[in-house]
Amino acid sequence: MTGTRTRAQAADIGAAERRKTTMADEKTGVLWDAIIIGSGPAGWTAAIYAARATLKTLVFTGLERGGLPGGQLMLTTEVENYPGFRNGIMGPELMEEMREQAVRFGTQLVEDDVASVDFSRRPFTLTAEDGQEYKGRAVIIATGASALWLGLDSEKRLQGRGVSACATCDGFFFKGKDVVVVGGGDTAMEEASFLTNYATRVTVVHRRNELRASKIMQERAFRNSKIEFVWDSAVVDVLGEHGVEGVRLKNLKSGDESELKTDGLFIAIGHKPNTELFAGKLDMDPNGYIIQHDRTETNIPGVFAAGDVSDTRYRQAVTAAGDGCRAALDAEHFLTGEVALDWGHAEAEAAKA
Repeated sequence: MTGTRTRAQAADIGAAERRKTTMADEKTGVLWDAIIIGSGPAGWTAAIYAARATLKTLVFTGLERGGLPGGQLMLTTEVENYPGFRNGIMGPELMEEMREQAVRFGTQLVEDDVASVDFSRRPFTLTAEDGQEYKGRAVIIATGASALWLGLDSEKRLQGRGVSACATCDGFFFKGKDVVVVGGGDTAMEEASFLTNYATRVTVVHRRNELRASKIMQERAFRNSKIEFVWDSAVVDVLGEHGVEGVRLKNLKSGDESELKTDGLFIAIGHKPNTELFAGKLDMDPNGYIIQHDRTETNIPGVFAAGDVSDTRYRQAVTAAGDGCRAALDAEHFLTGEVALDWGHAEAEAAKA
């Protein structure tokens, strides 16, 4: 017999070896095959794929530190662009379905945040906020990114009821209506231009008297007859009890305030990846997004990134879920390769004897 095995053979060996280990009631003290940080579409999809591959899988669902548990979809009402739900599905309900599907295949959960990580040696060590340590052979980071908000109480109260940070997610609901977009960069211009496919009028509110967006994006917005601009102004309040009915604007030069009637408010002042925990440990771009070096793998072998934590462009539930699938498959192949190498080495030693 040679020391070379097929991936399928190595996977069967790995599964058999893992089945020899009885799962302890306590999650600590167990060597996990895959530890996933984050419980949005990327995290749950990664858990589904990892657990179905018979990997001992643990998910940190998070509390506050690592981003909103369930991801941005927990702030979304009806999701109509996720495949498989022809009549749409509520964001929180979709996340609950994904969670239950992951649990069905044996995924274990820790409803806590990760306080620190040690990627200097394997198995990797993750320490929860309560001080408990968890060790994993592979780690998938799916902590997502958080939209930057204005910080208004009324804005928070009406999130999902006319206030949004994703035009491609929610623009469809504003057919024939007026909307306001806050921001002056490329993201704001992209959001405003996209919303003109549905809205009757799009008003861009910007704090300065000129845009920060690239020249081509500015020209595209200026040429669009549906887009209007309010300069040197900020939204200081969102009006409406059960839905957005208007916004209160403040001119930052004169101090004068005015009201603008609108049916929706889109905040487009940027996103912040939830990666502070990994600063100095993983390669990131200047904005803090984790860089995927080889498919979904980071600069540290065995550590993978999936979803909005590394996606600076799409930020969709379906693309995050796809990335979670890719990361789980990459982690499985990484671990399977280790099993194959271990057995190949053992057989070589036996041949020498």
